[in-house]
Amino acid sequence: MNRILVTGATGTVGRQVVSQLLATGARVRALTRHPDAAGLPPAVEVVRGDLTAPATLDGCLEGVSAVFLVWTASAGAAPAAVDRMTKHTRRVVFLSSPHRTAHPLFQQANPVAALHAEIERLIDAAGLRWTFLRPGMFAANARHWWAPQIRAGDVVRWPYAAAPTAPIHERDIAAVAVRALVEAGHDGAEYVLTGPQSLTQCEQVATISDVIGRPLRFEEMSPEAARREWRAPAPVVDMLLEAWEAAIGRPALVTATVVEITGTPARTFRAWVTDHAAEFRA
Repeated sequence: MNRILVTGATGTVGRQVVSQLLATGARVRALTRHPDAAGLPPAVEVVRGDLTAPATLDGCLEGVSAVFLVWTASAGAAPAAVDRMTKHTRRVVFLSSPHRTAHPLFQQANPVAALHAEIERLIDAAGLRWTFLRPGMFAANARHWWAPQIRAGDVVRWPYAAAPTAPIHERDIAAVAVRALVEAGHDGAEYVLTGPQSLTQCEQVATISDVIGRPLRFEEMSPEAARREWRAPAPVVDMLLEAWEAAIGRPALVTATVVEITGTPARTFRAWVTDHAAEFRA
């Protein structure tokens, strides 16, 4: 059985990839800077490594047939890290973003998407066999954006209530990743992944309200207020606000990629909220 290296193994998608790979019987090695705090299953070989320190990657990559790559480091570290991969492994499944997707939600200036595009270029130029996963909005964003407000009260203050997205469950991203890692036939594929429904942000908050059994009110805030109040880098705030504004008036992009690759329909946003309901309860 081949050994697969998972980077970002303690993150939202990475943990799902690890657990789903184990279910296939694959040997899983997890790269992390802090092995003692990883909290991964005993069957996982947890190794210390750092994408910004190429010399630490050689031991992590030794004997590895494929890598699930989540980029969590600076742009400047990417060339050396990809070069190390070419010396040890045959293929990479990279968690990217939909920077080539024509829908207006994804067409804003985005420093993260620009970084992902460059890493894709490096992987391709290195001659590795690759699969690029390009998920849209994560359902898990609701945890970071709205859960603190919902735990504290009954009002969600947020801009662009009518902006639609198709949130995707991290389990579905991982399910496609695992297929690409353990099956043949995915080399050179660029998979745009979404959830199964176009839902406005207001509808998403209403879904959370319904699942947790508590009335919630969506209070629309202005983009200017968001720029003043949010503690996030200005380019990221601008990108999100411009994306939501551009998406108003048309449905979110919904793809069938998850069911086409896995044979199982993508999970709904309601299913995601049900899985994470405790995080929205005080």
